[in-house]
Amino acid sequence: MHTYPKSPKEMTRGIIYFPRMLDKIRLHARGELHEDYHKNFGAPRTADSACCNFLRVHHRDLRERVKQGGTDEEILEWCFENGRRPNEGDIFVWNGFASKLGWRDFATPTLEQAKEKAGISDRDDIATIPDLIDFDEGRKK
Repeated sequence: MHTYPKSPKEMTRGIIYFPRMLDKIRLHARGELHEDYHKNFGAPRTADSACCNFLRVHHRDLRERVKQGGTDEEILEWCFENGRRPNEGDIFVWNGFASKLGWRDFATPTLEQAKEKAGISDRDDIATIPDLIDFDEGRKK
């Protein structure tokens, strides 16, 4: 039985994906992050790195902050203080990007390859990377 990180669709203070990234950091720190996630953990050109870039914090520094403990909201506030505090428009754009990743963009080939490998190429309801993640982790049937 796997312990999966939170859904990429969850939010902290209106920011999508952030809770998943923190959950992955916490699982990794406890040695509970499944090895399938290690290759992309904080790596460039991943959702983790995009979220860190959006907040203008380094994943390495965020990992250290998460290890100190605290709620997602407290850690997000740390990001605002040590990176940047996005405004409502910034968050709107980020949420649009993060929620639609893989839908008619640079990540579409990755999504299509993963769907083919999983034998679900015909699943039109899995139109984004977040949809695929929720399917892979059992949140979407």
